[in-house]
Amino acid sequence: MSTQDTAGSMTHKEIGAWWSTAITRIAPGEIDLRGYPVQELIGRVSLVETVWLLLRGELPDPERARLLEAALVAAVDHGPQAPSIAAARMAATCGVGLNNAVATGVNLLGDVHGGAGQQCIALLERMALLREEGASADGAAEAVVAEHRERGQRVPGFGHRFHPRDPRRDPLVDRVREAVDRDLVPPTHLESGLALEAALARGRSRPVPMNIDGATAIVYASLGFAAELGRGLFVLSRSVGILAHAWEESGGRARIKGPLPRRVLAGHHGPETRHLPR
Repeated sequence: MSTQDTAGSMTHKEIGAWWSTAITRIAPGEIDLRGYPVQELIGRVSLVETVWLLLRGELPDPERARLLEAALVAAVDHGPQAPSIAAARMAATCGVGLNNAVATGVNLLGDVHGGAGQQCIALLERMALLREEGASADGAAEAVVAEHRERGQRVPGFGHRFHPRDPRRDPLVDRVREAVDRDLVPPTHLESGLALEAALARGRSRPVPMNIDGATAIVYASLGFAAELGRGLFVLSRSVGILAHAWEESGGRARIKGPLPRRVLAGHHGPETRHLPR
């Protein structure tokens, strides 16, 4: 029996189940998001609350929504020093549409640039398991740091190539600490993150402070978001900065701006100029 014959023998209900979803229900004149009519959400629920609703299935309380919003605001942009921003601006000078320029930037957010938050959440979750088995926060941190050093790997979420101390760290850590004090989130992930920071600084002349990835990882983990969703939330946040930069660059007059100004040529370490035999 062909696929067409099979589809023809299915009921509308069976066909509708192909993309069945718990997120959105649509019908003529009706749109429900997680059960809420969209017209009731418009003007009454913030974008951040809607993000939580779609990802988690229920609306957050105002305090947790504000903590999520703080993390999203903190990661929104880092200027053209960030490859994703530079790539989006470069794409905009090539005459592509705004959506193409934004997609160019977003597609650079992978394991190396944009993935440390997800990796740090996974690390915090692993430390939480170690603590359930009886390890202290400091003991779990020392074990994790020792493993990374033995493998020659960096601990994700700590240190920054540009900032001696990431200015986004303290406001986010302070807000998580306030949430812990008010019993809005558990203390485990904050304690683990601070213990990692202390373990990395031990025996060094210069500390390795937490960066935006580590700070947002503590927020997202404390709020119960899965590690992979942590990366998704970072992409969502950084997309705003990518959009702003792509739009700004598209309004300029420069065309086809490469990674270097025209007066600066990329270095060359290949063979000197040579010619084919005559």
